[in-house]
Amino acid sequence: MSRRFINQLEPGERVEDQVFLIKQKDLRTTNNGGLYIHAVLTDRTGQIPGRMWQATQKVFEFIPEGGFMRFTGRCENYKGSLQFIIDGVREAAEGSFDVADFMPVTPGNIDEMWRRVRAILTKEVRHPDVRALCEEFLADEPLMEKFRKAPAAIQLHHAYVGGLLEHTLSLLEVALRVIPLYPKLSLDIVLAGLFLHDIGKTEELGYETNFHYTDEGQLLGHVSLAVMWIDAKIRAIENRTERPFPPEIRWALQHIVVSHHGQYEFGALKLPATPEAAAVHYLDNLDAKVNIFLSEIENDKDPVGHWTNYLPSLGTKILKLDPMNVRTKKNHPAT
Repeated sequence: MSRRFINQLEPGERVEDQVFLIKQKDLRTTNNGGLYIHAVLTDRTGQIPGRMWQATQKVFEFIPEGGFMRFTGRCENYKGSLQFIIDGVREAAEGSFDVADFMPVTPGNIDEMWRRVRAILTKEVRHPDVRALCEEFLADEPLMEKFRKAPAAIQLHHAYVGGLLEHTLSLLEVALRVIPLYPKLSLDIVLAGLFLHDIGKTEELGYETNFHYTDEGQLLGHVSLAVMWIDAKIRAIENRTERPFPPEIRWALQHIVVSHHGQYEFGALKLPATPEAAAVHYLDNLDAKVNIFLSEIENDKDPVGHWTNYLPSLGTKILKLDPMNVRTKKNHPAT
């Protein structure tokens, strides 16, 4: 039997022995004192709440949070939303399912996007010290392997494998077109800042079987990690060249990292205080917001309605109508 993804499930549908990734689980008590399991089941198309009635502590412990299990049950409508009633659960043997079914992946070609990012940073960045810092990061293959795979976020924009790479490339391409309109801005600083502003997410976010914050990410965050890594790479350059790295360039790039969220309430440690930092913040926000809009339209489950549900992250619904029919075409990041 072919796999039915979560976004294909319908009320009243019976599901037999299908693998789901367990994102979250809780053992709860019913009004009459019985136990039931509430779980969030996921695949690459979305998530669905699952409930197992008349559960036991033993069954609860048998279900691994962050792991894979085979579920049998039925789909029901509950207060206008779909839920999955779990009748049975058993182990999912390794190799009996495709992990790619559970991890959303960029629609772009990761190898092509990576080659383009490298080309921009090594050919378009002209200042020797700025380029040397970019190349120091590019030469760190363990870090760059994670950079190619990491999501840019867990839930909001570019929340899929390769999302950080796609997001970074989009920003670099936009900067190459926009920043030359402002000749008093340093294109080199903007390009390097865009490359490094989210680099810490390679360690902040885990993405082995599901997207989550790592212990290091919870304690330090991607902003602090990037600032520390810039210092470490600069020390490596200084040790190799036996000359000091220009402090003004280090400060400019670290300031972009600590200010790129734009406002304190959104996680900025400082407000943008240079033209280049302001440019990075607004370009970053543009690409993130457009990605959210397009993703919500594409993943909306209502084929008839003109509007998505209300989105708290945006403070609005999104109109799905496409007056120029441009969204019917397959769009990929520039390469």
